[in-house]
Amino acid sequence: MSAVVQPGQLPGGPGPSAGAGTEGPGLSGLRLAVRRFRRNRLAVIGLAVVVLFFLFCFVGPLLYSTDQTHTALDHANLGPSAAHLLGTDAVGHDELGRLMYGGKVSLVVGLAAGVLATVIGTLWGAAAGYAGGWIDAVMMRVVDAGIAIPALFILLVISAITTPGVGGLILILGLVSWLVPSRLVRAETLTLKNRDYVHTLRAIGGSHTRAIGRHILPNSVSTVVVAATFQVADAILLVAYVSYLGLGLQPPKTDWGGMLSAGLSATYSGRWWLIVPPGLAVILVVCAFNAIGDGLRDAFDVRGRG
Repeated sequence: MSAVVQPGQLPGGPGPSAGAGTEGPGLSGLRLAVRRFRRNRLAVIGLAVVVLFFLFCFVGPLLYSTDQTHTALDHANLGPSAAHLLGTDAVGHDELGRLMYGGKVSLVVGLAAGVLATVIGTLWGAAAGYAGGWIDAVMMRVVDAGIAIPALFILLVISAITTPGVGGLILILGLVSWLVPSRLVRAETLTLKNRDYVHTLRAIGGSHTRAIGRHILPNSVSTVVVAATFQVADAILLVAYVSYLGLGLQPPKTDWGGMLSAGLSATYSGRWWLIVPPGLAVILVVCAFNAIGDGLRDAFDVRGRG
């Protein structure tokens, strides 16, 4: 008479595994990744910081309405008070409202540019890695040449030639930031294209496009997500760099880098509220995105799963 297999017991096994109830075999890969991410306290704190800043910048103006277009010179350079919680700048703009407005621009530009750079880099790297041979060599030499030129230098040259708006900044940042993601995805593709399921697809007549779209890219999603997180942080920093040097958005538009540039000279007069809040905002958001990226990298790393 054959033995009855009890729930949770593999045929021929000694019984329920000792790890049942922690990371059992019934959990999907995504649930495992979420569980591992939640265990990373620094990553969870980073996610909370990003969510709070998005609420601050997008919901805050609905609760704390200010005029960030017209000047009010009779209210210029006022210190923090009940009327202006973070004081005013040199033209009378409420600094707290301007922090929300500038943060909205910085977050939108950083997020959109990071996603654009990741999409371009993913497609380029997947195509290069899958094609191999001389095509891969030529495509990656283009990437190497681009990496050799500092992105900040390219941004400064472009900003000196033209004055980009929000859409222009997104496009420019996306076009100069896709190089690193492309190398990461290429390395992942070189490994995945030699898997049995890819060879089987090609053997039964599957196209190269189907192999990349149905197998290579979906199995590279962890690398892509982590790369996108770091690209957003880098894009926010690049926007701050360019605006700090006075080559970003022109008034009355601004971002956190522009606020730092405008408030730099005021710090010698003791008006700390013009530079400390935007500086802290840039530091906190960039560190938060980096912490999220580290947490996602650990969460998707199958070598670290128990």
